Amino acid sequence: MTLPSDYIERVYAGVLGKIIGVYLGRPFEGWTYDRIMAELGEIWYYVHEKRHVPLIVTDDDISGTFTFLRALDDYASGRKITPAQIGQTWMNYLIEEQSVLWWGGLGNSTEHTAYLRMKHGIPAPASGSIAVNGKTVAEQIGAQIFIDGWAMVAPGDPELAAELARKAGSVSHDGEALYGAQVLAAMEALAFVESDVERLISTAVTFIPRDSVIYRMVQDIREWHAKYPDWRMARQQIEAHYGYDKYGGNCHMVPNHALIHLGLLYGAGDFQKSLMICNTSGWDTDCNSGNLGCLMGIRNGLAGIDLGPDWRGPLSDRLYLPTADGGRAVTDAVQQTYFIANLGRKLAGLKPLAPKGGARFHFELPGAVQGFLPDESPEGRGNLALENVAGHSQRGKRSLALHYRHLAPGRHAQAATATFIPPDTLKMPHYGLQASPTLYPGQVVSTRLEADSANPGPVTARLFLNFYDAQDQPCRQDGPQGMLYPGQAHELTWRIGDLGGCPIFEVGIELTGSQTTPSAPDKGTVYLDYLAWDGEPEVTFTAPAGGRGQLWKRTWTCSASAFESRGEPFRIIQNEGRGMIIQGTRQWTNYRLEADLVPHMLTACGIAARVQGLQRYYALLLAPQGKVRLVRALDGETVLAEADLAWRYEQTYPLALEVQGDWIRAWLGDAQLFEVQDGSLPSGGVALVCEEGRMATDAVRVRPLPTP
Repeated sequence: MTLPSDYIERVYAGVLGKIIGVYLGRPFEGWTYDRIMAELGEIWYYVHEKRHVPLIVTDDDISGTFTFLRALDDYASGRKITPAQIGQTWMNYLIEEQSVLWWGGLGNSTEHTAYLRMKHGIPAPASGSIAVNGKTVAEQIGAQIFIDGWAMVAPGDPELAAELARKAGSVSHDGEALYGAQVLAAMEALAFVESDVERLISTAVTFIPRDSVIYRMVQDIREWHAKYPDWRMARQQIEAHYGYDKYGGNCHMVPNHALIHLGLLYGAGDFQKSLMICNTSGWDTDCNSGNLGCLMGIRNGLAGIDLGPDWRGPLSDRLYLPTADGGRAVTDAVQQTYFIANLGRKLAGLKPLAPKGGARFHFELPGAVQGFLPDESPEGRGNLALENVAGHSQRGKRSLALHYRHLAPGRHAQAATATFIPPDTLKMPHYGLQASPTLYPGQVVSTRLEADSANPGPVTARLFLNFYDAQDQPCRQDGPQGMLYPGQAHELTWRIGDLGGCPIFEVGIELTGSQTTPSAPDKGTVYLDYLAWDGEPEVTFTAPAGGRGQLWKRTWTCSASAFESRGEPFRIIQNEGRGMIIQGTRQWTNYRLEADLVPHMLTACGIAARVQGLQRYYALLLAPQGKVRLVRALDGETVLAEADLAWRYEQTYPLALEVQGDWIRAWLGDAQLFEVQDGSLPSGGVALVCEEGRMATDAVRVRPLPTP
């Protein structure tokens, strides 16, 4: 597989097209064509304000697309990845009844049904098969809505994309659902190197049986397109021959796949018109629009998206991925683009890309703002505009221009990006937003800023962060500052101090002016080259003193039956099996984890390090039958070391776990219990583990260790 020269930008356009399409269609998901026309009219742009709903939301189409693809990163199988491994990825990242899926119940929600099959020992692909679940359940739309990432790692290779789509889709679906997913994935992969729509379709359908419903339907739509000049007439034919009345279940693949082809053919290559037709036609609008948006984004590139209205401005690259790996929940389109593109590069035998030394915010893609938004407070409103521009970077090709104005005394210009659940998303409708912060005390933030040479005078730039205090109220902490004279650059470095358990939800840059001559215009530009942080945290997780706030608890991604604070900050209850509460990010590598655990009535409890979801971690456990164990969870559980310990209920056990390079060391108080070498899991967050019962602790402490 040879990658196209513009591969990274085309992936970015595909990612943007996906989330634009989902956000565009989400406010009227499930509506019929007649209702859409009666209440909204043709859908040429975002309608969330008309529907009085937010634009940026958690959505299963987005979460599943960018989560299940992680199987390629978690396993070293490459092109030989198996449905069973992709199914294991589901079980690792999904929190039952909470994250990603529509948890509609056995036999009602196809994905929930497949999850329950795997939970009870039926692996993929049997978990999604017609033989196990029946034809109607197996042929719903989910195989298609999660498929885009598998195509984007196979640019120009529709055969590989169709194969990966079949494997991924078979975790939960079968039959016509797999055929639709294969056709879409093949078209998306081919769109990297081919723009002719008829060739995209003709090639894609070669990967599915000629006697399938999907194959016959696609040929019918192509004939209707040749016969009817108006897309509305073709839509009527789709409804008459392939409508919901003919295909049962909650959201069948066949009718909705038809609308993707309708928009693709009648859209005549135009991004906006294609999405208008697809969305105005109704039914599962966010799913169909998201898939078609991704396809059109890949085909047309960034320029094709930008030809129409401002799709990208309201978006600002923002998206959320709530899973058991909470440190990856608050993210942006650029981060997901590089994740996908690096998987594609890996399949092609190439090294990964890490712009500007792996900086989290590097702005290296045209138009990217990576979630940065101007301040809209009374003191800052209208004082700042953001623009991605070429140049003004020491280690890259692009930067984020902060165009400021009106920096009179008492006024400022500032921009910030989220590092945890922002205030306006705390009550996210429908799918809740579970997340851990991405920035913690003890970590070191760094940035490089450059003042435009035409600025009228110096400005002061400072780092700042916002956090939730003990009462859950937003508070600010200022960091270091520097004076930027015209044409000069400045680097700022800030080690974040202790915040008493309060979580950081935002980090940003503030600009303030100095007194200028009356004739000098009070406006100019500062370029943000990058913003990054590194190192492990030095932090104590506990309830902030003096308050009744609950947001500190929301930083823990919870798969346990209950997480309460009654007498002690951490009271974890698990009714059946093993439950966890997880904190941290995949970037943590070398650190010491400590907690004084009190087991109450339970089977086992402990602490875990390098946690990468519900089934990938190292744990030190007070285990059944008077044992203490060091275990590795990775596609099953392996005991790395074990000793006798007659632990008792209601007693306190100070446990510590160190992960440093390939070494894992465990302590009980001052006594070292184990030292083993295992390099299976090189990084990840921390967790408290509870198995069938109740445990408690007052605090969880993490501190960095040197790189070995």
